[in-house]
Amino acid sequence: MSGTDPTPRVCSSDRLALGEGPRWAGGRLHLVDILTGRLLTARDGGDDPTARFDVVATLPEPLGAVAPVAGRPGHWIAAAGTGICLLGPGGDTTWLARPEDGAPSPARMNDASADPHGRFWAGSMAYDEAEGAGSLYRVDPDGTVSRVLTGITIPNGPAFGADGTTMYLTDTARRVVRRHTVDPESGEIGPGTVFTELASGGPDGMAVDAEGGLWTAVWGKGVVHHFTREGVRDRTVELPASQPAGVCLGGDDLRTLYVTSARTGLGRPGALDGAVFATRADVPGVPVPAFRPAPGLLGTGTGA
Repeated sequence: MSGTDPTPRVCSSDRLALGEGPRWAGGRLHLVDILTGRLLTARDGGDDPTARFDVVATLPEPLGAVAPVAGRPGHWIAAAGTGICLLGPGGDTTWLARPEDGAPSPARMNDASADPHGRFWAGSMAYDEAEGAGSLYRVDPDGTVSRVLTGITIPNGPAFGADGTTMYLTDTARRVVRRHTVDPESGEIGPGTVFTELASGGPDGMAVDAEGGLWTAVWGKGVVHHFTREGVRDRTVELPASQPAGVCLGGDDLRTLYVTSARTGLGRPGALDGAVFATRADVPGVPVPAFRPAPGLLGTGTGA
């Protein structure tokens, strides 16, 4: 389907500072407000525009994104502050690593996701958005955290194809989405090739559908684009918010496209900047992957 859709519906009365990382897990929509450190969940699938989000946890530092932990309802792995932690019910944290402590340009974790093989991947960025100061990290099931890419400015995603052998990663500041191969056994990634490059606006959060197509929010342009697996843009969703930040496919049939947005940095934000939106997609998504920890990992590390 090509063309531009009608205005998507609003999912909540909340307006977020930096809404990101939407996930459809356990039959509910979950998301983060990065700058306030909050993990949120929507009541009734986000179908009530007057409802408020429920606060699942609040951290005393930025919370970039989360992924569910397999077999442990209410547990998450999180990209937060300067590193990676396991997040339990009530917000208890177990830190696996803080690789951005002492970075030359003060940095925080940004977007993140799990892959279909049970690993967790998270990007970092400098607070001042210094050129090339960000990195991409991989968390293996045993809790080992490895830096796998450097020289990124603002990494977003990553998003993975259904079999986990393809990874998409944006560099929002450079307006580019790259595609990498992923070795399913080792998690090693191949050199990235340019999947798409935008003339204006920055590609932000992403989601892959069941046909291998890619959705990406476009920061600063108030739209979400869909690309075929060959990189051809075939659908655009316009939003009444200038800074779309994250997307996911959810709902009972995985055909509801949820989009988060942000108010941060806007001198005069509009009434719907920072809102969460929903519209229908032609092709369903794939179930959200979970982090699959090795036996004994949960409950280890340094509590905070």
